[in-house]
Amino acid sequence: MPSNVLAYGDAASWLRRWAATGAGPVHLCYVDPPFNVGAAFAARTRKQQGRGRATKQSGPVAYDDRWGGINRFLALLEPCIQGIHALLDQRGQLWLHLDHRTVHEAKVLCDRTFGRTGFRGEVVWVPGNGARGNIGFPVTHQTILVYAKGPSARWRSDHPLLREPYADTSLQMHFRYVDESGRRYRDRTINGKTYRYYADEGRRLGSVWTDIPAMVANTPIHAEGTGYPTQKPEKLLERIVRMASVEGDTICDPMCGSGTTLVVAGSLDRHFLGCDSSPVAIELASRRLRNAGLAFDLHAEG
Repeated sequence: MPSNVLAYGDAASWLRRWAATGAGPVHLCYVDPPFNVGAAFAARTRKQQGRGRATKQSGPVAYDDRWGGINRFLALLEPCIQGIHALLDQRGQLWLHLDHRTVHEAKVLCDRTFGRTGFRGEVVWVPGNGARGNIGFPVTHQTILVYAKGPSARWRSDHPLLREPYADTSLQMHFRYVDESGRRYRDRTINGKTYRYYADEGRRLGSVWTDIPAMVANTPIHAEGTGYPTQKPEKLLERIVRMASVEGDTICDPMCGSGTTLVVAGSLDRHFLGCDSSPVAIELASRRLRNAGLAFDLHAEG
């Protein structure tokens, strides 16, 4: 298995170089690229005030999300998708996190690389933040496209974080029995085989996730926040990593930002490979990994 790696460099170039090393396949790749918003994003830093109070202030630019149109954005993304496909194990998956600005064009791009049969669905994440303007309706969700390299991609649902409560109507209509330990259940017979479902276990997650809020304005005042713009919550990545991998697998994030994917993967006993072209991201991710007690090699790509 490869050592844990954090690399400073261009994502597409790094993916090609890593594939050339023959270090072994990747089992899950999560990518949260720029969204083609058309603006530069600055990190935020913690400014200590008197009496133990803290506020946030603007820091250095973390990354520039201005590409001059959708075609230039896709020209950035396509070699990364191709590099990920080359690295993935036959049971490996890509989870590509975007929003309404580019997700439809990106799906066509991924269909070309993985084949349309590689598309396994999408997750609609409702982070619970965002402005409510007066023109049109506000877009309050983001989309994560899920692709598999082969026909037998890993998919797990045996952890509480991967399940959700049954609807009240279902509980009232179907879970009418109680076993000797006091647990409510229902039995279903399918093709002559009876399956038992317990109410307290919940059901497998659907494709709309509303129970994981976004970071609070990406502020470093809160324990998990690093100040990196567009930082995703650890709970979101924990759900993805648990759902699509097992202990000992290798998780890759070639645009890793503040390192959320890497920290979560390492804490769940997975190997991790990360890369980013932002010096701010590398500094924050390195510090975060060290604070978590996770060993890694730091590479500087030429």
